[in-house]
Amino acid sequence: MNPYDALAQAYKYPRPGHLGELQAAVEAMPSGSAKRSYERFTSLLAHLTLSEWEELHTRTLDLSPLFAPYVGYITWGENYHRGAFLAAMNRAEAEAGVDPDGELPDHLDPVLRYLGRAAEPLPELIEVIGPAVTKMHTALKKAEPHNPYVHLLVATKRVLAAEPVPGGGNE
Repeated sequence: MNPYDALAQAYKYPRPGHLGELQAAVEAMPSGSAKRSYERFTSLLAHLTLSEWEELHTRTLDLSPLFAPYVGYITWGENYHRGAFLAAMNRAEAEAGVDPDGELPDHLDPVLRYLGRAAEPLPELIEVIGPAVTKMHTALKKAEPHNPYVHLLVATKRVLAAEPVPGGGNE
């Protein structure tokens, strides 16, 4: 597993056994601050029951989210540019063998999995992913500074900054 897949797993809806998978995925994270932030995220989740984690996930990422986990939406809002970006990401993810798994192609889960597989990621994505995740982090930290997902966004920012993109990972 590469760091992008480890991060993508953490943005998925919780299920039985999920926390154990995330804790095991810590080994995929690069040493340093990204790994520490990811470990902090999983350690905070370990104090929650599955139903509490489901509620936290839904409140944070799904229904009236505290931050929108959509790179294109954060960057352009609901306009033509996002539509073109969604179409491009849909094609690129399909070519890389990434199933969006019910999410829009600009959601962090498929975007991170795509970055972990694509030898040459879309230049448009490379241009906007860092600033978009920074905006997501800022919004969540302002709304709920003690939310565990703040640490996940920090880990995401740090992996994006540390990993050589394009070609973020090979399976």
